[in-house]
Order: sequence, then structure tokens, then C-alpha cells
Amino acid sequence: MSHKQILLVLAGLMSGMFLAALDQSVVGSAMRTIADDLDGLALQAWATTAYLITSTISTPIYGKLGDIFGRRPLFMVAITIFVIGSLTSGFATSMIELAGFRALQGLGAGGLFSLALTIVADIVPPRERARYQGMFLAVFGTSSVIGPIVGGLFAGVDQILWIDGWRWVFLINLPIGAISMFMVLTFLHVPHTPRPQKIDWWGAVTIIMGVVPILLVAEQGRSWGWDSPLAIGMYVLGISGIIAFILVEKKMGEAALIPLSLFKNKVFARTQILGVIVGLGMFGGMITLPLIIQVAYGANPTQAGFLMLPMVGGMMTATILSGRYTSKTGKYRIFMNVGTATLFAGYLYMLVLLTADSPIWVMSIGMVLIGLGLGQLMQTIMVSSQNAVESKDIGVATSSATFFRQMGGTLGVAVFMSILFGQVADKIAGSFGRADVQAGVSAALQDPLVQANPANNAIIELLTGDPGAAAAGITSDSSFLIGVDERLSLPFRIGFVESAYGVFLGAAIATAIAFVITFFIKEVPLRSKSASQENAEAAAQGA
Repeated sequence: MSHKQILLVLAGLMSGMFLAALDQSVVGSAMRTIADDLDGLALQAWATTAYLITSTISTPIYGKLGDIFGRRPLFMVAITIFVIGSLTSGFATSMIELAGFRALQGLGAGGLFSLALTIVADIVPPRERARYQGMFLAVFGTSSVIGPIVGGLFAGVDQILWIDGWRWVFLINLPIGAISMFMVLTFLHVPHTPRPQKIDWWGAVTIIMGVVPILLVAEQGRSWGWDSPLAIGMYVLGISGIIAFILVEKKMGEAALIPLSLFKNKVFARTQILGVIVGLGMFGGMITLPLIIQVAYGANPTQAGFLMLPMVGGMMTATILSGRYTSKTGKYRIFMNVGTATLFAGYLYMLVLLTADSPIWVMSIGMVLIGLGLGQLMQTIMVSSQNAVESKDIGVATSSATFFRQMGGTLGVAVFMSILFGQVADKIAGSFGRADVQAGVSAALQDPLVQANPANNAIIELLTGDPGAAAAGITSDSSFLIGVDERLSLPFRIGFVESAYGVFLGAAIATAIAFVITFFIKEVPLRSKSASQENAEAAAQGA
């Protein structure tokens, strides 16, 4: 395919991936409005959890089915499922309905993530692939940041075309999905070499049995209690499912959902370990940073999205430059080394230099470093995974790399959010004991201008009541800090930023481990032919 033809295909694929990636983040900033409208505040987490579970478990299934039946029809199926899920979510009448429809959305999203990157591998040789896949991963990173902006804008509007504003968070996917489907139907014509194989149904069943309990406890563990009977039951069920999955995959051999023979390849196996750790550091940081911006700088979700743009800029710059360098020289391991080092430097910078009184530009420098690190790593890990396996296994390799990164991200969010919220109440309560904080709060409460500003009413009521309850309440609602006097918000800002130090330390340790692992990953020379070309040649020789 010519460069122009590839770009036309990429436009369709990227719009499909943009749908799934945007939906992960856009719903979060609108969720409180959605929950209030559907009278389901206590159930709101399930709307996110349902999407996460189905998108994660469907990823390896799409990868294997794509190898057997071809990527194009499955990608169109994924778009269709996602659009139907979006339409039904947009007209949900209860939070339980919304959770079910979001699960349907997730079934489509799993295919949009893994198949898009696999199709690029089908049509582009590994040496050129970093340049093109970098565009996808830049879309993924960008959508994670602009999602809160879009969600906040829609949630802040009462109605658009006589439909509640928050419902457009889902309905906006319909025209984007239609454009993506048109582009795929018109321009995506990838030759497929049939591979008759048994479908690994038991592998699909056992991976669901193993992964779903782990995802459930990762998402709900803080509310259930990590050592509660329900959580322990999930641990046991998850471990049992994983053991059963390994036994099934061993028996299925090459027909397995994730063939265990792939992990005999040291490059592939070590790259997946690196992917899990990078996913842990990436998602843990990306979840924590917007919260710090909202609490420490009094920003609303939409403003927080804009203030995350330095990280997006760093990510896109590193992605484009590293992709071009790889295409030109064929070298890629250097970006694993430098990327993990840069990511480590970003988290270390935040740990050492960020305080409650730091101006926003101080935090922006740290976000640029984190973005530069992630931009070097995301497509490099994918290219390394794909290049390490035979072309016939490209779908499984791509979906496995996506799956393990998502699992690492889920673990990172669970661990880092627990670190953050597990100590924030105590940190805030402790900051009230500081003399400068006490003096500032006392002076602000006696200031007539502060008393006259309506933005301060909620925090004044909390501070004149029970500050301890206010400290605990910030884990569920921090909106009372928006626009308030800085002297009144100081104890909350100090407590929240000090709690985030544990997150930055954990992320720095994880990326330091990843940095060491990168030196044990051998750089395999990048092949000069695309996966579909290699498959066609292998089929011709076999004939």
C-alpha cells in the first residue's frame, strides 16, 4: 500500500480507536451529573467497572479471532457493537441500565483497541510501523486528557437538541462511529490468509473467570475492604481461574487464545512484563494528576483537562520523534531505556519539588517529563512485541500486549488510589495542627470579604462544623474547594499533595524496575515486510 492509502486507512482506524479511548475518560467527568439525574450515585462506579471488565476480557478474544477470520470483519463488528452500546447508554433511564449498556460498549471497545494496532501490523513492515502506531498511541494519550474537557462541557449544558446534555457524552459516538465505518468499508482491504483452527471456547471461559474477579476487586476493593470476605472470595476465584486458564492454554497448544509458546520467546515475555509495569506507572499517574490539579489548584474537571495539555504535548512530541528515528535507523530499544529513565525522572521531580504552594508551571514541567517518557514507551513496546513473533501470531501478540498493559493499568489505579485515599484524611487532619494553617484559616474566617463570597459558603460551613468530617469527605466530593479563598483551602491542599507523594514514590519505584528490565530485552532487527505479505508468502510456499 502507498503512504497515501495507508493514511486513509489510518484515519478510519484512529477514529475507531478514538471512540474507545475517549469513552474511558469522558464519562468520568460527567459521571456525577449522570448519577444525580439517574438517582444512582451509590451505583456510579459500576458504570465504569462494567466497561473496564468487558473491554479488557474481550481484547485477547478479538486478537485470536482476528488471526482466524480476518481483521476487517471483526473491526466492523466491534464498531457496530460500540455504537449500539453508545446509543443505548445515551437513553438509559437508570444507573443499572447504564452499567449494562456500558458493558455492551466495552465489548466493542476491546476490539477497537487491539484490532486497530493489528491492522497496522498487517499493512506496514515493522521498521515503518513505529511511525504509524505512534499516531494511534498519541490518539490514546490525547483522548485520555481531552476526555474530561468534553465530558465537563456536555455535563455543564442542560440540553442540546432537546436531549439532556450528559447524554451527548454517549450520543456523540454515533457520527464518529459512522465516519469510522465508512472509512473502513471504503479503504480497508487487507488480504487475509485463512487459518482453520478450533476456537478456544474454554480459554475464553477461564480467562473471564480469572480476570473478572481481579478487576472487580481492583475497582471495588476500597469500598469493600481489601481483606473483607467478599474480596478474599474474589482473590480465590481469580487465582483459580488463572490456573485453569493456564492448564487449558497448555492443552490447546497453537489454537490457544494466548498460546503459551509465545512466552518461550524471551523478548516477547520480557516485553510483556515491561508493558505491565509501564501500564501501572502510566495509568496510576494519569489518574492521580488530574485529581491533584482539581484539589490543589481548585480547578474543575474541564479546566483540569486543559491543564494536562503539557503531558499531552510531551507524549505526542516523543511519540512522533521516536517513531521517525526507529523508521530511519531500525533501532528501538534505546527508547525503552531512555523512556523509562525519563518517566522515572518525571515522578521523582514531582516527589521532590511539588508542594501545596507550587505554581502550576512547576507541576507542568513534571507532566512534560512524564509525557516524554510515556511517548517513547507506548509504541516501542508494541513494536517490540509484534516483531518478536511470527506474522501468523501478530493478532495474538498485539492483543496480548494491549491486554497486559490494561491489566497493569488497572492494578496501578487500584494500588495508587488506595495509597492516595488511604492517608489523605489523616494528612489533612494533621495539616490543621500547623501554626501557619491555623493562623490563615482563623484570619480568613474573620475577613468580611471572605464571608461575603458565595464560593466560600460550603467550606466555611465545613470548617466551622467538624473539620475531621470535611477531611474524610474530600475522598467523595472535592467540589467545595473550587474558587475558595486560598487560606481556607490550604490544609486540604497540603494534605492531598502530601498523600500524593506516596503515589509518586510508588510510580518511581515501578519505573525504576522497568528501567532495569529494559536492559534484558534483546533488540531483534526489525523485519522489512508487513505481516500480511509474510503470511501470503508462507501460504504460497505451503501450497
